[in-house]
Amino acid sequence: MKTDKKKGQRWTFKITDRLRGGRQLIVVNTFVLAILLVSCKKEQKPSKPELSAALAIQSNTADLVSVPLPTKNEALMAMQVYNNHFYNQYGTYGTSFKAYYWKDDNHTGRMDFWTQQEAIEMLIDAYNINPSDDLKNKIIYLYNGVRDGYGLLWSNNIYNDDVVWGALMCIRAFKITNDGGMLDMAKNNFNMMWNRAWDTQSLGGGLWWTTANETKNTCVNAPAVICAMLLYQATGDPVYKNRAKQLMDWIVLKLYDASTGEVKGAINKAGNITEGALSYTQGTFIGACDILRGDYPAVNYRAMGLKAMDYAHDSMCNQSGGILKDENAVADTQGMKSIFARWACLFVKNTGTVTNYGAWLDANAAQAWSIRNSQGLMWNIWGTRTPDNVRNAFETTCGVAMMNDIYYYR
Repeated sequence: MKTDKKKGQRWTFKITDRLRGGRQLIVVNTFVLAILLVSCKKEQKPSKPELSAALAIQSNTADLVSVPLPTKNEALMAMQVYNNHFYNQYGTYGTSFKAYYWKDDNHTGRMDFWTQQEAIEMLIDAYNINPSDDLKNKIIYLYNGVRDGYGLLWSNNIYNDDVVWGALMCIRAFKITNDGGMLDMAKNNFNMMWNRAWDTQSLGGGLWWTTANETKNTCVNAPAVICAMLLYQATGDPVYKNRAKQLMDWIVLKLYDASTGEVKGAINKAGNITEGALSYTQGTFIGACDILRGDYPAVNYRAMGLKAMDYAHDSMCNQSGGILKDENAVADTQGMKSIFARWACLFVKNTGTVTNYGAWLDANAAQAWSIRNSQGLMWNIWGTRTPDNVRNAFETTCGVAMMNDIYYYR
């Protein structure tokens, strides 16, 4: 990716923690200094939009003060509001039911393949934080909707990252339901993807992003590490563990900048970096570091994860330690902060680093909740109140995920 930096809008933040009436408050004071615009272009086939100007201009609200940290109950409420707007149970599936998420408030159709998987992963997080039969059943019915809409094997999908996102959803849902069909769907699709995407002849390894075999992207390789390790944990098959390590070795060699902690987004056949860091690729690399730590103690994946977290904290916000950038350019970028939230918060929980990053992640959750509209939806532009007109389902995952995921470590 070529990164084009221009003067733009930037905020300064004063963030303090205090107790008032038994609730933690995060105080955020903002004012306009300049405008920061970072442009990212991701080459894609016509079936997906280009990720041009993916790091969009931050919007401004003046003097946001006394922004309360959302409670665990409010995180559940945010999930319920999302379901009230976008969840559609549309029929029976055997002895069960099937459902999908609408793509917008107008109910003009279902979310596309990969964003649907990420919305279900957001629901999985919400269940993990606030378990209930209702949320568990919705996970099952949405999984049935994926089976109904796309079949059991997704070999007709040219995007290897789509297949990985779907397999990752299935294996995470399996951990909740113990449904063997979910495990089989995760295994079969991961194996199919691996057989067509893993290649050592070009760039010494790594997974191709699409079946055109033009670039190898973090958005397929890093989540594949997580998926492979979860498959190993579920099956005991060492093949998956070995594949996870192979993938991570390649990512660290080709896409990870050890000096800064940045995880580059893609590399082409000629060995040129074609995309920089985005929140979802930075986040899934952090998740990969986390899940590999215990099985490979000789490799200091914890240190790599810390470095990657530091880069996100220092360089992927409107200012160091501030609110995550909007990434609002096109539909594919609008929900990426939800993926970062998931893996960053789990890393903080599992590595005991809440003192390093907890206040920063809490501030993002508080800010997201503070800009909700009259219906309780939060879009991905966290510096401006969410409009009350029609919203799309992917952009409104970010705040729900951030609010729920801080309760992994709180």
